[in-house]
Amino acid sequence: MAESSGFLRNAREGIKQLSPAYFGLVMATGIVSVAAEVSEMHTLAIILFAFNIAAFIILWILNLIRLFRYTALFLDDLYNHQAGMGFFTAVAATCIVGGQFIIIADNYRIAQILWILGVILWVGMTYLIFTVLTIKEKKPVLAKGITGGWLLAVVSTQAVAVLTTLVASHWEQPFKLQANFFALSMWLWGGMLYIWMISLIFYRYTFFEFLPSDLAPPYWINMGAMAISTLVGSMLILHVNHAPFLESLLPFLKGFTVFYWVTGTWWLPMLFILAAWRHIAKKFPLTYDPLYWGAVFPLGMYTVSTLRMAQAMHLNFLLPVPQYFVYITLLAWLAAFIGLLSNLLKLFRK
Repeated sequence: MAESSGFLRNAREGIKQLSPAYFGLVMATGIVSVAAEVSEMHTLAIILFAFNIAAFIILWILNLIRLFRYTALFLDDLYNHQAGMGFFTAVAATCIVGGQFIIIADNYRIAQILWILGVILWVGMTYLIFTVLTIKEKKPVLAKGITGGWLLAVVSTQAVAVLTTLVASHWEQPFKLQANFFALSMWLWGGMLYIWMISLIFYRYTFFEFLPSDLAPPYWINMGAMAISTLVGSMLILHVNHAPFLESLLPFLKGFTVFYWVTGTWWLPMLFILAAWRHIAKKFPLTYDPLYWGAVFPLGMYTVSTLRMAQAMHLNFLLPVPQYFVYITLLAWLAAFIGLLSNLLKLFRK
């Protein structure tokens, strides 16, 4: 009886302190599932898809409980310069699960429902969070207020664009044309938002003191935001016959898609070097943190986006990259999953 009450107490505390960025688990698992599917690992893709649906539902339930039971803490996170950006993971996760329903299950009906929910969440989060952060009176200095997590706003924007291209392929004209224009607009806005934010993040990197504790896993979103932008560009190129106006933009689409891919590729070695500096040179402990899912997601997205770009632009020499990179992605997901299980076991034992 005491063990049961202890578990319930720990569970309540877990919900109370639930990170807004925990939907990163769904983002990471979803894109790893898609990476497995496009790499012809269909059984693994199905298993991860089933796990992701369960995680998606559970996280929505936990977040709703937190919203109504611990409203003050929920709102404190929403109005926080660092934690608030984590809410964008709910937008991206919703769209990525929608993409899974199409790519793995060929189910457009549920995907369309998730697309509608994703668009509503994106509009709500974008204007609520950025308005609050703009008008709040007490603000942190740049070094304390901005992290790579801010780029989750870019990822969520591009996630909406990806799912839009996928669901639009199933629609009739003129909705197909209109949807592709919407996807193009979101792609362009996401790119502009990245330029704004990465300038501040890079400035914070190079001109302020940088401690190992500052290098939190969301810095991997520096690369992940570019990888998903590459994916959107590739999808628009592949779907150019769905919207005639895209044909006139084809050189621009191809140029900017490669631009995004190259930028994401540049970040990869830099992030591995900084991770080695953090954990090897500075001996910062490598313990489970829900934010580590934010490091798994970019690896999976880089795998899928490189494959789609190679297909869209007939760059066959790039195909070995996703063929081998998918295994790095799977290992990263497995490591994060083992950390999650270990964390849950501790919760049961307390």
